[in-house]
Amino acid sequence: MKTALFSIALAGALCLTACKKEKLDKEEKQEAKAEGGTTVQTAIGPLNLPAPFATESVTHRNGMEDWGTNTPKAPTGFTVTKFAGDLKNPRNTYIAPNGDIFVAESGTASSADQITLFRDKDKDGTFETRVVFAEDLNQPYGLLVLNNSFYVANTDGLYQYPYKDGDTKLQGKGKKIVELPAGGYNNHWTRNLIASADGSKIYISVGSGSNVAEHGMSNEVRRANILEVNPDGTGERVYASGLRNPVGMDWNPVTKQLWTAVNERDELGDGLVPDYITSVKEGGFYGWPYSYYGQIEDPRMKGQGKKLVAKAIVPDVPVGAHTASLGLAFYTKDAFPEKYKNGAFIGQHGSWNSASLTGYKVLFVPFKDGKPGQPEDFLTGFLADAEKAKAYGRPVDVTVLNDGSLLVNDDSGNTLWKVTATK
Repeated sequence: MKTALFSIALAGALCLTACKKEKLDKEEKQEAKAEGGTTVQTAIGPLNLPAPFATESVTHRNGMEDWGTNTPKAPTGFTVTKFAGDLKNPRNTYIAPNGDIFVAESGTASSADQITLFRDKDKDGTFETRVVFAEDLNQPYGLLVLNNSFYVANTDGLYQYPYKDGDTKLQGKGKKIVELPAGGYNNHWTRNLIASADGSKIYISVGSGSNVAEHGMSNEVRRANILEVNPDGTGERVYASGLRNPVGMDWNPVTKQLWTAVNERDELGDGLVPDYITSVKEGGFYGWPYSYYGQIEDPRMKGQGKKLVAKAIVPDVPVGAHTASLGLAFYTKDAFPEKYKNGAFIGQHGSWNSASLTGYKVLFVPFKDGKPGQPEDFLTGFLADAEKAKAYGRPVDVTVLNDGSLLVNDDSGNTLWKVTATK
C-alpha cells in the first residue's frame, strides 16, 4: 500500500514538474516578461529578441486551398514550373550519384510510407520514368546512396539495403543498423541523412520528443542531436547537441563545415524563439532545452542545466520565429546568377504558433567567402489568403538538381516545384 501511494505521489510530482515547464503560472510569466528583451550578436549582426511572453502564445493553423492555375512566385529572371504532382506528402528529396531523384512521401498524422523514383534519362529536365521505389516503410525521410548500399532513415531507425546503380525497386528486406527513438512532438519524427565527403561517416538528425522537455530529460536520450555513425551503423557518437529539431543538413562548399536548419521551441510568444540555420561545431551545444541564442534562459527551465547553458553557442543566422524552417541546400551550380553561388536556400514550412502566419516560403541567404549575409525572400506565393489563414502549399525540402535548377518539395500541395533561371 505504501509503495502504491509513493508511486502515485511521485507520478503527481513528476506531472506537476512537467506541467510547469509547459505552462508557467501568471505571476511567473509576468516576472519573465518584466525582465525585458535581449540583444545577441549573431554571424549576420545583432538580433533583438523580445522578452518571453511579451505576446500571448496562440494557436493559429492554416487551412488549405487547391493551387488551381496558381504557382509559387520567384524573383524576376526565374521561371517556376510543376515538376511533378499528385504525390502523397512529398517531404524530402535526394539526388543519387547517377542523377536519379528519390522522393520520400511521409507524414505526421497519416503517412504514405513510400519512396518514389523519378528518372530523367536524356537529361532534358523532364522525367521519363516515375515509379514507386519502396513501400511499407515507417515515416521515411533521409535517403542516401553510399558504397553499394541504399540507406533509409525511418523514424525508428537507420536501415541499409543492397543497391545497384539503376535499380528501380528497393532490394531485399533491409537491415536496421541504428535504432532511433521514434515519435515526437509535432513533426519531430523526421530523421535526415548526409554523408561526409569521403563517405566514411553518416550524420543523422534527430529532433526532440517535446517542446521544452516537458516529459522529462529521460525521454530525450539521443534526441535534439546530430548523431555520427560509420556506414555499417557502428561507432555512434553525438556530433552536436541542444538542437531542438535539426532537419535540413548540407556542407558549406567553402568552409566544408556541416550546416543545419533548426526548428526552435514554441509557446513563448510571437517573437520567440527564432528558427535558425547554423554551422555545426563538433561537440557543440546549442541550448535546447535550457536556453536559446546562447545563455538566454528559457523561463520554463530556469536554473537548470547551468553547466551546459554556460557553453551554449549562439547560432549563426536567425530566420524568423515559428517559421518551421526545415529544408537547407547550398547552391553549388552555375545556372543561377552569380549572387546565388555558394549561398543557402531554406524551406520554411510555416507557422502554427503565431498570431499572423509566418514562413510559407523559401528564403535565400547569400554567402561570401563561406560567411552568411542577410536572408531574403526567394520563393513566395504559397499563401492564398493570409488574413483568412489559407495556404496553397507549404515548402519543406529544397534540393539543387544537376542541371542547376532548384527543386522545392511542397508537401501540403503534394507537388514538386522546379525553379529555373530564365536564359
